[in-house]
Amino acid sequence: MPFVARILGFFLALCLAGSATEARAENKVRVIASFSILGDLVKNVGGDRVEVTALVGPNGDAHVYQPTPAAVKAVSGAKLVVVNGLGFEGWMDRLIQTSGYKGPVVVATKGIKTREMTKGEEGRHEPGPAKHEPNIDPHAWQALSNALVYVDNIAQGLGAVDPEGAAAYQANAAAYKAKLVDLDQWVKAEVSSIPRAKRRMITSHDALGYFGDAYDIGIISPMGFRTEREAAAGDIAKLIKQIRQEKITAVFVENVTDPRLMEQVAKESGATMGGELYSDALSKPGEAAPTYIDMFKNNVAKIVAALRKGL
Repeated sequence: MPFVARILGFFLALCLAGSATEARAENKVRVIASFSILGDLVKNVGGDRVEVTALVGPNGDAHVYQPTPAAVKAVSGAKLVVVNGLGFEGWMDRLIQTSGYKGPVVVATKGIKTREMTKGEEGRHEPGPAKHEPNIDPHAWQALSNALVYVDNIAQGLGAVDPEGAAAYQANAAAYKAKLVDLDQWVKAEVSSIPRAKRRMITSHDALGYFGDAYDIGIISPMGFRTEREAAAGDIAKLIKQIRQEKITAVFVENVTDPRLMEQVAKESGATMGGELYSDALSKPGEAAPTYIDMFKNNVAKIVAALRKGL
């Protein structure tokens, strides 16, 4: 074959391959997830049939997120939008309206037994049942049992917009849920190695209430569950006094909050920093928590290690 013909054949093959790739991309179900953790759950259920865009990306704070023109465009072109609900994305309704999106919206927390925080004491969560006041904690994904509900809701939503893939979504969901159940058993075994009276920790942002309920860990936060809320000086002083009196050793900062407050608390109370936890967002790829499962493994390993130091 002449050299020129071979070159032309090579470029023709590249063009055909590129066209096939573009066609596959066009055929994928375009899904918008409100934030990175939800995006990872959608990817695990959707597999290679979906193209997922998370509006609030790695290490991003959905509490203070401001939609961009790019977000408006992304939502307008989606076939499905998946949100957490429970007031977590206060900006989502307006974004959907602005984008002109008319498709279905999956609320991933549908059917979950919500946790409520005591009014006026939103920065405190102790072991045992949560008190009930009209202040719903939106961070339901922090209990693996709740994640099973998220996965079912996502699979149902994907199957509704892509009936041909419904069986695949259900199979993916079942396989992923099996991993979450195994992970839940590991978490319970790890936490049970710490005496209940010693399961007490401080976090900068109280996103771990469901985690505390599920695994019987007392969690205290000076900021409550809204990252834009500033802790008052009097609250900080009381917290430092409490840490000293109760000899709480585990103090953590979360990846969506400024670490300086907790560094101050640790320094003035004599406690030690237990490391960075991932609460409302995953990490970037290659870092400690690029997936939901990695997030749980990272958080539990650091929490248990810090609590063991206090034994």
